[in-house]
Amino acid sequence: MGYSGFTRSSEHLSFREMVFQAALKAYDDTGDLDPRREVDAFISCQEDFWEGVSISDEFAPDQLGGVLKPVYTITGDGLHCMANAYMMIKSGVADVVVIESHGKPSEIASMRDILLFTLDPIYVRPLKIPNPHAIQALEARMFMEARRISREDLGIYVVQTKNNGLLSSRAPYSYRLSLEDYMVSEYVAEPLTLFDIAGYSDAAIVAILAGEDTARKIAKEPVWIDGVGWATEISTIELRSMDEDVSTKIASEMSYKQAGIDNPARSIDAVEVDERYSYKALQAIEALGLVRKDELALELRSGGLSRSGSTPVNPGGGALSEGLPLEAHGLARLLSAYEQLRGRAGRAQLGDVERIAIHSWRGLGTSSSVVAIVSR
Repeated sequence: MGYSGFTRSSEHLSFREMVFQAALKAYDDTGDLDPRREVDAFISCQEDFWEGVSISDEFAPDQLGGVLKPVYTITGDGLHCMANAYMMIKSGVADVVVIESHGKPSEIASMRDILLFTLDPIYVRPLKIPNPHAIQALEARMFMEARRISREDLGIYVVQTKNNGLLSSRAPYSYRLSLEDYMVSEYVAEPLTLFDIAGYSDAAIVAILAGEDTARKIAKEPVWIDGVGWATEISTIELRSMDEDVSTKIASEMSYKQAGIDNPARSIDAVEVDERYSYKALQAIEALGLVRKDELALELRSGGLSRSGSTPVNPGGGALSEGLPLEAHGLARLLSAYEQLRGRAGRAQLGDVERIAIHSWRGLGTSSSVVAIVSR
């Protein structure tokens, strides 16, 4: 794998230059893989809305070395790229697939309008909600009430992940935060404060996937994909569950079945989850089957979700520390898991990690999730 960015702004680089840098690092990570000769297909996960141009996938092949090669585009989160590459390799369509995803939110001048455009056009968008985070605030309140999670509990998680981010080399939003400071912070949309909502960062990430025999040849210490699952629940807020993450639950069951996991709480050593909203991370942990519904608050308060706990969550800091690189966020979680399993996480390295669950959510206005299980 390779990456570029994780900065609040990268105005000195175009997104194509960032992807090129990430690709160079990924190819160098294998030793001498030649993308023109040894890669069968390329997949790019991006969204025209974020790019500001139509058919933005036309800008993908050059910097990946994919000219005159099959290049596929997935309109979705970066982990959707991995899921599609996984299927291509398992089905025999390809043996080596390169995936990329990137985001440059620093160049988007109309972010609020784009976020509002993601909402249901019939029932929700006509309400002209002035604050796009209000929908997630409503879901957060319903989830917290159902799980008896207090605002202080939410603060415990935020402080924990901000501190984890201090151990990472790519966490521009990480800083020393006390629970007292969190508790007196103003609401953006009750119960969410600015600390509960991930800021934006620019980043590009490239990963190389291969079948087992080839993977052993091109990588000294390959990381294995044991299973991957995906699901999309209905997005209209008045028809779907708001206190339970149904899509993540379905996706995790699919991935666990492929990985042969019967008891995820015992089989998973750490987890990398989407935390563009603080409560979403807790909702995902429950949906992943790692903590029981009636024990979530207690597990959080007792430190069970901390780096030293039984279920370390985002040990190097998630989106609340790294920032949100739009569609690249899922691959950011994969990157963190990859570094942990390869022993490259630096100060964020955990002791003995064999298997990690990775989760991503498509974001505001959607209920689409992907879950992957990776091991060393």
